[in-house]
Amino acid sequence: MDPLARLNVDPTHVVLLHTALGLYAALLISRGERLRPALLLQVKTVLDGLDGQLARATGRTTETGRYLDTEMDLVVDLALNVAISGAAGVPATLLQSLIMTVDYLWERDFRAARGEVFRDPPAQAGDNPRVLAALKDVYAAYFTPQERALQAVFTRRLDRLTGGAPTPADRIAYTPRAANVVTANLGLSTQLLLLGTCVLAGRPRLYTRSLPVQALLLLGVQLWREDQVRRQPSSSG
Repeated sequence: MDPLARLNVDPTHVVLLHTALGLYAALLISRGERLRPALLLQVKTVLDGLDGQLARATGRTTETGRYLDTEMDLVVDLALNVAISGAAGVPATLLQSLIMTVDYLWERDFRAARGEVFRDPPAQAGDNPRVLAALKDVYAAYFTPQERALQAVFTRRLDRLTGGAPTPADRIAYTPRAANVVTANLGLSTQLLLLGTCVLAGRPRLYTRSLPVQALLLLGVQLWREDQVRRQPSSSG
C-alpha cells in the first residue's frame, strides 16, 4: 500500500480496476475457463481490500468512494452469478447480498451496543453532487430495503425476548463478537475465494448451491444470539 500512496494512486481508480477484473473473470467463466478467472478473482479480492486501506491511509475517504465500492461489487457479483447460472444468477445475487447485509448490520449493532463508532465520517468533501446522488439512489433502491427488512426482524426478535424493553446488557448479549466472526468469514473475500475454488475445480455451480447453506448457518447463529439474551437476568423470555 505504501508504494501506491507514494505514487498518489486514486483509490477510486483501484475500485474501477478491480471491478474490471471481476467482470473479465465473469466473461472467462461464461466461456468455460478455469485457471485465469480463478486467479483474477483472487487479485480482485486483494485490490478490493486495498482500496479502502489506501483511502484511509491517505485521508482520501469520500462518500462517493464508499457507495461506488459497494455498488461495483454488486455489479461484479451479479455478472459472476449470471455467468455461472444464467437467469438463476439473479436470485443467487440477492441471497448473496442478504448474507453480506447481515454482516453489515451485526457489525453495526455490535459497535452501537458498546458505544463504539461504526464508521468514521469521510475525510474529504467536495463529491460531485450528481454522481453522489445517483449512487445514493441505487443504494436506496437495492440495499436499503434489505437493511430495513432484516433490521426489523432482528429488532422484533430482541423485543419479543425482552418484553420490548431491552437493557444495555441484553443488547450486548444479543451482539456477541462470535457472531461477527461468523459473518466476517462469509464476507466478500471468502465468497470470491470459494467461487474461485469451485471455478478452478470445474464446478462453479457448487458456489451458488452453497449460498442457501450459508443462509441456514446464519439462521443458526441468530437462534444462538437469542439464546444469549435468554440467559440475561433482565430478559422476560
